[in-house]
Amino acid sequence: MKSSARNIQLTSYDDLFTPGEKQEKARENVQEIELDQLFPFKNHPFKVLEDEAMKAMVERIKEYGILVPGLARPGPDGGYELVAGHRRKRASELAGKTVMPVIVREMDEEEAVLAMVDSNLQRENILPSEKAWAYKMKLDAIRRRAGRPSSDNSRQVGENYSVEIISKDSGDSARNIHRYIRLTFLLPEILQMVDDKKLAFNPAVELSYLDEKRQKRLWEQIEKFGTIPSLEQAKQLKQFSQEGRLDDGEMMKILAGGRTASVQVTLKVGRLKQYFPNDYTQQQMEEIIFSLLEKWKNGWTQEGMFSQQDTG
Repeated sequence: MKSSARNIQLTSYDDLFTPGEKQEKARENVQEIELDQLFPFKNHPFKVLEDEAMKAMVERIKEYGILVPGLARPGPDGGYELVAGHRRKRASELAGKTVMPVIVREMDEEEAVLAMVDSNLQRENILPSEKAWAYKMKLDAIRRRAGRPSSDNSRQVGENYSVEIISKDSGDSARNIHRYIRLTFLLPEILQMVDDKKLAFNPAVELSYLDEKRQKRLWEQIEKFGTIPSLEQAKQLKQFSQEGRLDDGEMMKILAGGRTASVQVTLKVGRLKQYFPNDYTQQQMEEIIFSLLEKWKNGWTQEGMFSQQDTG
């Protein structure tokens, strides 16, 4: 089976369309479409940020207009669904324009997704979340367009084949594409950390294997203590989760670097005495301190830490 997979000839994006479809594209004309008639693509994964790049685009549009037309398809209820050109549309609005040059093309869902992803992946600065969701949408579209093989083994070869198509079009390796798609399994808050460069790509991939419940607990720990997992810690969290033993105690131990029993805390007597009457002995102070710590521990456990029963 491996040898047959190696002999598969990859199909380019253009080869997915018939000669008749290609001729139809050649006859298309650019139209000036009212901006309020252009609607965003459903589940468009690319963010339209009003950053410095957007400001520069606005100035270019004011001076030269839009040099590269957008791409849209007729909407089911009127108007046009914008396939490519979301940033150009927003820049046109900010530049005070009311219309935008657009190529209107009849496309099915899969063809529209492929065109939307490919046109945006050509940009220089793409966020990890954008690339992750774009690759996933393209993979799903190629699967739907090609149809799913029946047997489990053929399905695996078909998936690899689809990823190889994306790899050929994008320049990313098949392994890297799989890793980017893993990011779509992250909580939005954790994925945003990757975009913000607070969480590195490799640890994020490992954390994507945690289920939603444990990712939520991890996010709470990150918010509360500002602890960002390293690659080694992320691998440990993944391993413990797959082994069914990642309760909150283990999670905190891993995030603390595993140093729990060996931690030493030194309390200065002068600082402690300000909280106790002058005639209290050291033993009395210790009893009160440990009594309060015990209450804190019980309250902390009941506050929401999932028990060993949740790890099965």
